[in-house]
Amino acid sequence: MESIKVLSPTAILGYGFPEESFFEGMKRNPDVIAVDAGSTDPGPYYLGSGKSFTDRNSVKRDLEYMLGASVSNKIPLIIGTAGGSGADSHLDWNVEIIKEIAQEKNLDFKIAIISAEISKNVIKEKLANDKIILLNGTSPLTIDEIDNATRIVGQMGTEPFIKALELGADVIIAGRTYDPVVFACLAIKKGFPEGLALHMGKILECATIAAMPGSGSDCMLGTLYKDKFVLEPLAQNRKCTELSVAAHTLYEKSNPYILPGPGGSLDLTETEFKQESDKATAVFGTKFVKSETYTIKLEGAKKVGHRTVSFAATNDPIMISQIDDIISQVKERVENNFKKFGIENFFLDFKIYGKNGTMGIFQNIENDVSHELGIIIEAVSDTSEQSATICSFARSTLLHFGYDGRKSTAGNLAFPFSPSDFNAGEVFVFNIYHLIEVETDEMNEYFPVKIYDCVKGEFK
Repeated sequence: MESIKVLSPTAILGYGFPEESFFEGMKRNPDVIAVDAGSTDPGPYYLGSGKSFTDRNSVKRDLEYMLGASVSNKIPLIIGTAGGSGADSHLDWNVEIIKEIAQEKNLDFKIAIISAEISKNVIKEKLANDKIILLNGTSPLTIDEIDNATRIVGQMGTEPFIKALELGADVIIAGRTYDPVVFACLAIKKGFPEGLALHMGKILECATIAAMPGSGSDCMLGTLYKDKFVLEPLAQNRKCTELSVAAHTLYEKSNPYILPGPGGSLDLTETEFKQESDKATAVFGTKFVKSETYTIKLEGAKKVGHRTVSFAATNDPIMISQIDDIISQVKERVENNFKKFGIENFFLDFKIYGKNGTMGIFQNIENDVSHELGIIIEAVSDTSEQSATICSFARSTLLHFGYDGRKSTAGNLAFPFSPSDFNAGEVFVFNIYHLIEVETDEMNEYFPVKIYDCVKGEFK
């Protein structure tokens, strides 16, 4: 086999794509359709709660095209990080959509389901044997943090997918997955260079974000050879350039030359980019360097409370000139008000857009203040009732706060909505973001592969 073609329809399953781009991709006779279905980018809530950050109807729409094309053309469909975060609840959610489509469209195929949720007892055993590695910015893992996590997933590499392909799977749907893997696994199974395959997958995971103009909702074709890979967007108005592909190679990387993943790292020190045609760019020279120890990244989230938010705005120049001092005094008043009631375990924050709403977490950054400010009041506490009470008090205190030079006794804030306060639900934080050392022969323990015959939506 001299080349292998991989069709990436969209940056994340459920983000959509133009029908004509998908059909253009299928005209190229791809060897596999692959899609990344999740990310940690939306934050810890979705892993902690077990809910998807993508809409069910949107996911089903995308899958109707992909699954139908996979079955009718007898090529694999491979999906990673199912349901957005890749825990068992997300995987089950995504599998149910596949069953529904299979039943409605009268489809038969063999499906592999790969779980990525890892037992707390397994992690505790690794912790006891000193097999947990800290990532930058993380604290040492403890038994309490393991127990407090609502869900813990491991980021799988190519091995479970290759096993599923060897077992004859037509469709593979997996839990949390190292993003490039779903695009690279078939090529690696067939003996193509691992470095080039994973680098191509690194770009295909985001579909045409690496094109000009970029989009996360359009189709990209990757063609892998023994010495290079070529990227081509499938919409007429897009093209891949040396600059756009090189720029996206730097995406989500702390080191421009090294990209670590399960079992090793991509080495980009000798990577070259060359314009292949007006629309396509070729990439050469990327290598995969195996690590001495095989590691898997763990992701876990724990619940820390409930959130209530309120949205407001002001364009009073006198208030704006004193906003930092006013907010500080409002916070102090809220704390003093609830301390006597024994409510001290809460978090209160004011995000000031137009001043430091985006960069406020960083120190010593100069901010030019606009003529109007958007203010988000956020209260987090143990219960939804407490967070609502704290947010309400903070909002009313800021609304009627008397500051130097104030010329009106009316309210200080404008509210775009009524009611002004919104219950934002449970709050989660990532409390496990560590590496775990494993042996390659343990992969089936961490990422078990289950094979079923899907007959018109029924698993047999």
